[in-house]
Amino acid sequence: MKVLIFSGALERRPQSTSGKLSAYFIDQLSDIGVETEVFNLADSGIPLFDITLGKKPIAVEVMINKFQEADAHIWLAPLYHGSIPGVMKNCLDWLELTSQFPKPYLMDKMIGLVSWADGAQAMQGINTMDAVAKSLRAWPLPFSVPITRSELFHLSDPQRISALYAAKLDLMVRLISTKHIATFKQEKTERI
Repeated sequence: MKVLIFSGALERRPQSTSGKLSAYFIDQLSDIGVETEVFNLADSGIPLFDITLGKKPIAVEVMINKFQEADAHIWLAPLYHGSIPGVMKNCLDWLELTSQFPKPYLMDKMIGLVSWADGAQAMQGINTMDAVAKSLRAWPLPFSVPITRSELFHLSDPQRISALYAAKLDLMVRLISTKHIATFKQEKTERI
């Protein structure tokens, strides 16, 4: 099983919120034998969405391959002015180029959704990502993690995720790995 961690924040620092969340998911998933890959939007070089281009940009081709090869995704997004970053939505819009594929968009992929905000409005980011994931024919997990950023880290150790959010992130990891194993077994049985 391979999980793609999609960081929709334009942050490159490992000590950023998205960097710490990505690292946490990598550790937890690796502990249970799940392969991970991080798609960091800040390093991707994804151009503005333009369906009229004659040739698919190389960065877009790489992104599409990574998104389609993963068995499941975890999307990480800060909340900016009531929604996810525009560059994150722009990146997801490029999946339109897969519309003619045998399995277009993100068909049947499980998506875990995590959003954070300085206030208590992170659920708006979750709702946006949920709508986009469903439009891309994916299956958002029935459990998401809206985060109040001031409560995300331990007060005494700002490098560590707080117990409250560690429990929630761990549940997401269990759901993704359990649901995938059950789905895989069912598909294998149906093929026999």
